[in-house]
Amino acid sequence: MAQSSTSENHFKNMLDNLTTSVVVLERNLVIRYLNPAAENLFETSMTRSAGLALSDILLDSDDAFRALRKASETGHSYTRRETEFLLASGSQRTVDYSVSLLDQDPAVLLVEIQPRDRLLRISREEDLIAQQETTRILVRGMAHEIKNPLGGIRGAAQLLDRELASADQREYTRVIIEEADRLRSLVDRMLGPNKALKLAPTNIHEILERVRTLLEAESKGRVLFQRDYDPSLPELSGDKELLIQAFLNIARNAMEAAFESPTNHSGVEQAPRITFRTRALRQVSIGPNRHRLVCRIDIIDNGPGITPELRQNIFYPMISGRANGTGLGLSITQSIIGQHHGLVECESEPGQTDFIIFLPLEGTS
Repeated sequence: MAQSSTSENHFKNMLDNLTTSVVVLERNLVIRYLNPAAENLFETSMTRSAGLALSDILLDSDDAFRALRKASETGHSYTRRETEFLLASGSQRTVDYSVSLLDQDPAVLLVEIQPRDRLLRISREEDLIAQQETTRILVRGMAHEIKNPLGGIRGAAQLLDRELASADQREYTRVIIEEADRLRSLVDRMLGPNKALKLAPTNIHEILERVRTLLEAESKGRVLFQRDYDPSLPELSGDKELLIQAFLNIARNAMEAAFESPTNHSGVEQAPRITFRTRALRQVSIGPNRHRLVCRIDIIDNGPGITPELRQNIFYPMISGRANGTGLGLSITQSIIGQHHGLVECESEPGQTDFIIFLPLEGTS
């Protein structure tokens, strides 16, 4: 008995470290086991899913479920390519999966799932990180070229101000000095935070609650805030004040967007709504680095959405979808999250815009 238990633990440890998603199903397609990769894929946990029917977390076609039941009866293995999985959460995945009989009496199925979109996502993230680094280099170079002449202009205006006897003439030099200071401040904001991170154990929910409290005060209760938190998330190593600034930039944009969409697709009036959601993901790649545990934070608004043309450039400095926007908030946010070895992505359609933030909870593997 002890030897059997040891062998089972050995195989479980092997499955836990696979990047391939593995699901073990008992009779009637009841979930017996999910490895961490499958937990990530299905956006759930083993604790929540054990004993549930597969149909509770996967909204697949009747044909797919009939094929699974037939495999448990006949023992015939099969493979399906480029299948669309619709999860109970509403997320969609393109996958390849293979089904085989693990045990015949009672029937136990082993389902191995390989996401097709994972490699595409990694490639997209690497491109995004490379673009952000190129942008930072460009901005730093441009800032250097701007600040040098600005310093000369300001210094010359100060010297001229001392030589002028007329108060009316000095008014012009003060305008020059004030405008030079304003431009210097704008360039500093484009560069983003230039101080060293003050890393400390940080609770992501404390940060989100601080942001929510600030925005509730600003909106005077006109926005509905929904919270969908994973209470099991451990603390991350981060600079609390900078992270508050980063999430506040995103959430404030979300609030402004939510105010712009008073009706839904059916023309029915709806209240501005923002959702904060957190989840733990296992074995996740962010750019070239793979992390054992990552926190995913979604900030979702029900605004009119972001056009595809703007969405491609939304993290660049000076790019804004609003007439009164500076176009610096998201650029600064991406810089802060990048300093924490994380990444910000955006998915948007009319009626729902989702800013997705990934922050490592552990080191790379």
